[in-house]
Amino acid sequence: MKQVKIIIEKHSDGYVAYPLGLKGVVVGEGDSLEEALADVKSAIRFHIESFGDDAFEPDEPPALEAFIVEVGVAA
Repeated sequence: MKQVKIIIEKHSDGYVAYPLGLKGVVVGEGDSLEEALADVKSAIRFHIESFGDDAFEPDEPPALEAFIVEVGVAA
């Protein structure tokens, strides 16, 4: 069993979740955090079943931590 870090975003209309360290686009969504987490875990399982070890970023160590930082940018 591999450990995968997942980012979960809360939006006004629900939650969006996506993993770090996988190639391609893998996304889950739901009306609650739990639904989004279950959906993305299912998507990750399918992605790994479909692509095997090629689903993971090659030779890249896994992220130790993930941070969210908000900054202002002049437009």
